[in-house]
Amino acid sequence: MDKPTQAALDAFAASFPDDSRAERRKMFDVPAGFINGNMFMAVFTDGLVFRLPDAAIAEALERDGVGHFEPTPGRPWKAYIQAAASLPAEGLSGWARAALDHTAAMPPKVPKPRKPRKA
Repeated sequence: MDKPTQAALDAFAASFPDDSRAERRKMFDVPAGFINGNMFMAVFTDGLVFRLPDAAIAEALERDGVGHFEPTPGRPWKAYIQAAASLPAEGLSGWARAALDHTAAMPPKVPKPRKPRKA
C-alpha cells in the first residue's frame, strides 16, 4: 500500500467529526476513525474512505473525485466510497459526519479472542 499523501492526512484531520463517540486510531499504520469498534472513515493513499448507507453512496458517486473504495483491484468494499482529499472541506466533513452516524447504528464489534502463543 502506498503511503498517504500529506493532503490526505490534512483532509482527515480537518474533516474528523468533533464527537466524543468518535475514536482516532491507526489501522495499517494510517489514521482511521472508529465508533463502537467499527471503522467509519480512514485515509487511503491520496484520499479519504467513508462508510455510508446505500443512498448516500449512490449520491456521492455522482460527484467528480469520488469512486468506489477498492483497496485490492477487483475487490471493492461495497459499503465504502473513496473521495479525493482535494474535494471541498465541507463535503468531506459532511460525509465524515454521515459515516459516523451510519456506523454508530451498527452493532458494536466484538473483539476476537487472542490465540495463545505457541511455546
